[in-house]
Amino acid sequence: MTPTRKTQVSSISSILVGLLVIPLVVLLVIFLIQPTAFSSSSFSSSSWETTRNPVSSNFTSNGRSNYSVPSSTEEIWQPQPSQAPAFTFSNNRSGAPAPAPQIFGVDDEVLETKTQQVEGPNKTVSMSSSSQLEKLEASLGRARSSIREAAKVRNKTSTHQDPDYVPRGPIYRNPNAFHRSYLEMEKLFKIYVYEEGQIPIFHDGPCFHMYLTEGRFIHEMEKGKLYRTTDPNQALVYFLPFSVVRMVQFLYLPDTYDRNGMKLAVIDYINLIAHKHPFWNRSLGADHFMLSCHDWGPFTTASVPHLFHKSIRVLCNANTSEGFNPSKDASLPEIKLLTSKIPRLGGQPASSRSTLAFFAGGLHGHIRYLLLNEWKGKDQDVQVYEKVPYGVSYEEMMKSSKFCLCPSGYEVASPRVVEAIYAECVPVLISDGYIPPFGDVLDWKSFSVQVPVKNISDIKNILMSISNRQYLRMQRRLKQVQRHFLMNGPPKRYDVFHMIVHSIWLRRLNIRIQDLLM
Repeated sequence: MTPTRKTQVSSISSILVGLLVIPLVVLLVIFLIQPTAFSSSSFSSSSWETTRNPVSSNFTSNGRSNYSVPSSTEEIWQPQPSQAPAFTFSNNRSGAPAPAPQIFGVDDEVLETKTQQVEGPNKTVSMSSSSQLEKLEASLGRARSSIREAAKVRNKTSTHQDPDYVPRGPIYRNPNAFHRSYLEMEKLFKIYVYEEGQIPIFHDGPCFHMYLTEGRFIHEMEKGKLYRTTDPNQALVYFLPFSVVRMVQFLYLPDTYDRNGMKLAVIDYINLIAHKHPFWNRSLGADHFMLSCHDWGPFTTASVPHLFHKSIRVLCNANTSEGFNPSKDASLPEIKLLTSKIPRLGGQPASSRSTLAFFAGGLHGHIRYLLLNEWKGKDQDVQVYEKVPYGVSYEEMMKSSKFCLCPSGYEVASPRVVEAIYAECVPVLISDGYIPPFGDVLDWKSFSVQVPVKNISDIKNILMSISNRQYLRMQRRLKQVQRHFLMNGPPKRYDVFHMIVHSIWLRRLNIRIQDLLM
């Protein structure tokens, strides 16, 4: 057979494979979101003992819904959500603005109540629902006022009583405001989890290894023991329970660079809940949230403009250069655990930590390339490796180093940040555009070092300029901040699960749905 003939046969084979694979992917998306398009039976999860309610078919023969996400604001009932002026937690006595993103915001006066009918494309917000919403917004108004009053107290220790923990010290921007906000959250915050969608793409996620914060949060919400309400009219926010990690696993064809199946899954899911429930249209998604620790989390939200621009996106990939907006989006810590056990915390005493700085990791992204090119094998004080030498323990190196370098990889987040906190090794964040987790509450400058990418060559001088006294203070603060990054099972107050919920709570405080109804 001639080379030309072989090329023609190969091309025809590639086309035939594509024609077979693409319909299968589309059918899988349809089945996972809307299984009743194929069968009248509902899916039952043995692991959660939860049966999803079958929903009526709204999909056409080509697998797409027969209604679409609007491309303009004229196609769906709305007014634009407004971003109110904000105030932040701060213990800055000079009154200068705090460096963290401002997220508190709305005036604390109770809105004048108005009872009205609001028409969506398929649902009507009734007078009773409107009245319930007014009550919820009034309770939020009182919470805002209470938190604002607490923020005026500049003590380094909260003045509120708590049997479990009282926030104190410089790791917090304002301990009193944080504590008051946390207590208000426990009292008021209710989350409604949409029941539409089927396992494994929805209502499920990974519970170990790199992306466990995504899966474990989804699982805790599915259990329904904390913050969840089954009455959507009682909810302050609405959770879109899809897992981007599972989408990549089941809808993405490796090495094809074709993520269209993931886009279709998100678009069709938003279409489904917008058609079946009134809540998305009421706020254009401003009181809805999604959560993802996968690098492609931001990409999946970009397929629905309101999800990207208005909803609360809780992301590990919290990169401002890729559209992450700290005033409405929340940064999610990336935690890597291989078992359900809490890792061993702590390490060598400060006086026994002989290595100034340590890093070991693959050549992922340009920041690591710059770091390795500058420091790999060149300095005994700044030990940088692609792989730790044979017989050397990565964990023990972190536990015996003063500073742990945490450069961004292909994306901004890195599990090394939390690993360093566990090892009480002061994290050195090397990135541009990264928003660290819980920065509304925590003052990262009090227990970490942040180095711009342009200063990689000067890392040793920067770290050497930190006095021993200052270093000891930073390391002591790491011990205190650990509780906020622990993945407990079941969750404990003030741990990472509750801090994630608190980040969502703060962003819900920044909007008033009734403003959107005027």
